[in-house]
Amino acid sequence: MSELEQLSERLQATFSEAIEKIELALGELAIVVKPEHMLTTCLSLRDDFGFEELIDIAGVDYLHYGATEWATDEASSEGFSRGVQPEASGRFTFHDAPGEYKHEGPRFAVAYQLLSIANNQRLRVKIFCPDDNLPVVDSVVDVWNGANWFEREAFDLFGIIFKGHPDLRRLLTDYGFVGHPFRKDFPLIGNVEMRYDPEQKRVIYQPVSIEPRVLVPRVIREQAEEKNDA
Repeated sequence: MSELEQLSERLQATFSEAIEKIELALGELAIVVKPEHMLTTCLSLRDDFGFEELIDIAGVDYLHYGATEWATDEASSEGFSRGVQPEASGRFTFHDAPGEYKHEGPRFAVAYQLLSIANNQRLRVKIFCPDDNLPVVDSVVDVWNGANWFEREAFDLFGIIFKGHPDLRRLLTDYGFVGHPFRKDFPLIGNVEMRYDPEQKRVIYQPVSIEPRVLVPRVIREQAEEKNDA
């Protein structure tokens, strides 16, 4: 039995009530923890399992999970114009998601990447936010102090609230920014753009002027190369 398999069995035995799912695949171990058991589980992972270091925190938006804009299943990889009509929101503004891409379960999740230097082990912990309209999870700043900026980043980009964070403010976007740019329903081209107005002598906001489009990858066909060589 490998070390990760042993760790998996130990986690399952210790957190039988807290863990919703445990997965060992491709040499990586991941667990899904119930939100109400998050802080106690994280404390135990740090103190009892040796995961003393938090490497990263990532927000996840499962809206339209599985949707694609590319005809990769039907189109040849040697042709041009593999782009199809967009099915996912974000690149364009959509009001309704396509029926076949309705994700089942909570929309937002938070993934924590943990490292045990003493045991040379890594672990991914995922928490799903119960409320899609107001995604909230407990802050782990008191467990791993390095979570401070990571949680601010996830709040800024995904709108996930970290309960108990000492200073939850935007980190990357402008002070007057509206919305959360990493959400799947946020247009990739944005809603507004900034420019300097010489008449007003200041930077102003205006509606975005970029034309939305599906980007079509340019794939070089082997036939064309063979003709050029000939």
